[in-house]
Amino acid sequence: MIAPVAVSCGEPAGIGPELAEAARRVLGGTVPFFLIGDPDHLPGTMPHAVIDAPAQAAEVPTGTLPVLPLRFEGPRVPGRAQPAHAAGVVEAITRGVAEVRAGRASALCTLPIHKQALAEGAGFTFPGHTEFLADLAGVDEVVMMLASDQLRVVPATIHVALRDVFAALTPERLEKRIRITHDALRTQFRVAEPRLAVAGLNPHAGEGGRMGREEIEIIGPVLDRLRADGMDIAGPLSADTMFHAAARARYDAAIAMYHDQALIPIKTLDFDRGVNVTLGLPFVRTSPDHGTAFDIAGTGRANPSSTVEALRMAWRMAGGEA
Repeated sequence: MIAPVAVSCGEPAGIGPELAEAARRVLGGTVPFFLIGDPDHLPGTMPHAVIDAPAQAAEVPTGTLPVLPLRFEGPRVPGRAQPAHAAGVVEAITRGVAEVRAGRASALCTLPIHKQALAEGAGFTFPGHTEFLADLAGVDEVVMMLASDQLRVVPATIHVALRDVFAALTPERLEKRIRITHDALRTQFRVAEPRLAVAGLNPHAGEGGRMGREEIEIIGPVLDRLRADGMDIAGPLSADTMFHAAARARYDAAIAMYHDQALIPIKTLDFDRGVNVTLGLPFVRTSPDHGTAFDIAGTGRANPSSTVEALRMAWRMAGGEA
């Protein structure tokens, strides 16, 4: 029997509490999960049941949200992050990792955090969830994948200024990103023989060096080495022709060179259902592909689609059916 998915509460002042209840309402018992957080922060649109251990989540009726309680300092104020909550937000993530690594949860789905609030209230120094999870897991290299039913895409460089991409795109970084992606497709997505498509950095993939030489000097040699190892890789390809329907049918995941080259296609194709997946961790981690949405927190307008898909994907990657 597969253990339930652990869901860390994220920033209480954001839409996380509403998403947890809405996801339970949509999914019912099809994806077993429990929330780690303060029950008093829930909006109360459905009943909740406090549990003592993840295994008890299976005993909770489908119309009720199972909560593994973690008490915070003070009430939730939608739209207004409070420094007193920061330590609890960090602890919820830490507890989620502990439950997964102990086998009491099958995967971790993280609801959105607010990095500034964590820095101010808990001295949080990590750029985001992904780096903190890598530190907790004791791994040096992780990869961010954005995934939906229409596209899986990985940016080789992520949160760096566009002018810094050229320095950040080293052969070593690119090769590690591709190898981790290839391995995750086999082991977590169960693709027996992964097919990868790799974008060029420059327009038209450099046009033979006339628009830049990164494809010739960095990307191409890396791909040649990986092909020699038996990987099925196309590229470097012109990014502007990689993401139409016929092109997407020819690969299982795309590797882009920088943030917007990767995220614009998937957010255009499937904005509400894109899922953030962290590859390279010793456990499954997914997250909705959006932020805390302070502007609509507490209004009941939060769209749970990405959270629902993140939970479904986590459950499937852990071996369940959803």
